[in-house]
Amino acid sequence: MSSISQPSDSSRQNYSSYPQCVRICVNRTCRKQGAKSVLAAFEVSTVPGITVMGSGCLGQCGNGPMVLVLPDVTWYCAVHPSQVPLVIEKHLLGGEKVEQMLYRRFHNREQC
Repeated sequence: MSSISQPSDSSRQNYSSYPQCVRICVNRTCRKQGAKSVLAAFEVSTVPGITVMGSGCLGQCGNGPMVLVLPDVTWYCAVHPSQVPLVIEKHLLGGEKVEQMLYRRFHNREQC
């Protein structure tokens, strides 16, 4: 199982020069929780310069569907297809994280 960890504040870099990528876990548990619909919602709402892809297990089983935005390593949990436009508008286009959707384990918010 692969795992992507959250970097500490002291090790963060300026990610503005890296291309953005959205990874949606479509492995077993997230798939059962509706990840394919989340992936489809991202795919129909394409944003120029941002790659959207399904991924294997992101190591956060039971909290999905999990969405990971790179390179800033922002984790969203329990994502519903109806929330995808909000992530696109606020985070991908506006550069602001969707606070109420953040994964508590890495972002100190309410648990999903």
